Amino acid sequence: MCGIAGQIDWSEPTLPRTVERIANRLTHRGPDAQGVKSLGKVCFGHTRLAIIDLSPGGAQPMADASGQILLTFNGEIYNHESLRQELQKLGSVFRSSSDTEVILEAYRHWGISCVSRFNGMFAFALWDNKNGSFFLARDRLGKKPLYYFERDSYLSFASEHAALLEDPRIPDAVNGRAIVQFLSLGYLMTSECINPNVKRLPPGHVMQWQAGRRPEITQYWDLSRYFLNKNRYSSISEAGEELNTLLSDAVRLRLMSDVPLGAFLSGGIDSSTIVGHMTKLRKPAECYTFSLGFPEKSFSELDSAAAIAKKMEVSHHQELISSQTIDSLTAIALCAGEPFADTSIIPMYYLSEFARKHVTVTLSGDGADEIFGGYETYVTDRLSRVAQILPSSAIGLVERLYRGLKKRDFGKVSTDYKILHFLRGCSHPFMQAHFSWRELFSLNDLEHMTTPALKGLVQDAHPLREFKRFEGDVADAHYLDRAMYVDIKTWLVDDILVKVDRASMAHALEARAPFLDYRLVEFAASLPINYKISGLSKKHILKKSQRHLLDRKILNQRKRGFNAPISQWLFGPLRTLCEEMSTDSPLLQFVQGGWIRRTLQDHLALKADNSFKLFALIQLHLFLKSRQEGVLGRVA
Repeated sequence: MCGIAGQIDWSEPTLPRTVERIANRLTHRGPDAQGVKSLGKVCFGHTRLAIIDLSPGGAQPMADASGQILLTFNGEIYNHESLRQELQKLGSVFRSSSDTEVILEAYRHWGISCVSRFNGMFAFALWDNKNGSFFLARDRLGKKPLYYFERDSYLSFASEHAALLEDPRIPDAVNGRAIVQFLSLGYLMTSECINPNVKRLPPGHVMQWQAGRRPEITQYWDLSRYFLNKNRYSSISEAGEELNTLLSDAVRLRLMSDVPLGAFLSGGIDSSTIVGHMTKLRKPAECYTFSLGFPEKSFSELDSAAAIAKKMEVSHHQELISSQTIDSLTAIALCAGEPFADTSIIPMYYLSEFARKHVTVTLSGDGADEIFGGYETYVTDRLSRVAQILPSSAIGLVERLYRGLKKRDFGKVSTDYKILHFLRGCSHPFMQAHFSWRELFSLNDLEHMTTPALKGLVQDAHPLREFKRFEGDVADAHYLDRAMYVDIKTWLVDDILVKVDRASMAHALEARAPFLDYRLVEFAASLPINYKISGLSKKHILKKSQRHLLDRKILNQRKRGFNAPISQWLFGPLRTLCEEMSTDSPLLQFVQGGWIRRTLQDHLALKADNSFKLFALIQLHLFLKSRQEGVLGRVA
């Protein structure tokens, strides 16, 4: 796991100084070593977090034996040992035991198509000096980030947005379209970056650029076909056996490490399943697990995690964190590199910091909810189709009556928040309703709360368009499969995986997600929908298939999530911050101060749980303020 940077210039010599500046902003991702190399038309940089082959032989940027192919690579190729054996039979001679060299040799034999042979998480750049060919690649699900700027005959790239903007050729600007997306969802989608001149290579894609041509981006992995072509099983038990075989192998591959390794343990079914499979592959006492909680009991899972750890006899570590200061929230906001408002980045940031004191690599349960249907939103999708038989006037009446209640629930993803979102969305067409379950500020909100600088972009930049575009990929699938596919393409890629990557790499911790082994993702996509969501039961096949491993209590407990108690912190130090940003903030370029004050007042008066909305405004405020003050260097 590392940070990568580089540039290609077809018309002028590359400038190592620029690549060095970008790489210097990535040292938190790779504190063990740093290197910059030039070859032909390119200059590549790398900051190393040594995981596989700790010797200097694994250093990057790495050239092949001929010195004509140069690579800078971030991530892990979990099947590198089997690929190494295959390549040796084809004549490859290896000088190291690193997976980096396997990529080089795989390219020598199979060209760009080598990416389809990799099981891993990766983002890399490769230059073939002999053929004058440059290409970028990103793993199937986008677990590793890759940002780039391209203009005329020049391109620069980096692992993080803030680092890339050390390139002085990138014009300084703020992308209004991205702000519309952010206010809608709390994150930026792959299609937009906060600087309009920067782009992200989409997951499952490669970019190839040869002299005299324009860069060409192509897709090498298409998940939609697995949703559209279902496997047939004699029973759910048969499918469950295949799931366990795939999951066990996914965990086995991700135990590959030359440094200490552990696992996150939240107390829920997903992380407990991963830890359970770990204990079948190594001694339980050698399985190190990590949990984090808050003093606010409804937001803490420490007791549950500790009980599971004791049952499994693993070496468990846990930590409690208290309410946050503005300085600590600013540090967390900036680690994302762009505006990001998933409150779970707060506990993930501290959990990663805590785990890094003991290990360098950790496994997580991320991805299970998306691929097996674990979110309440899928149950809501099912219920909303029933509710659609009711006239919209009746639904509107229920919403008005509910809003009139004085006592509101401000717990984790509060009942108040869920009910109002359901009532607001259930009269919409299917994908618009599904979108609304995750929506922060509605389209109507955006049209009234934004300043003239943003108002004209609201309709055209609204992210519902992207949701519908992805839904079109699987238009013939079951409506719940369509929802899961869209969530994988949006929520998983641009929220969950961004959160895990930035929070863990802020502390040079590598996080691996066995549930996102592409073989498991393809398997889950091809399952009949009732194997994933049976009636109102979520993750049906996962629960049934893990009965041999986990207690019934774990399998049947409600999903609790990993959120921070923002709703309660808003009555403390965050209240002052909200009041300040409603009168003096660069945020006021885009959002009316009066709207911010009313949103806060309704929350403090217990009229509505506006914690997610206010946290999004806080994050955007902190980002824009830090940019204005130069804390982020050239970040726009």
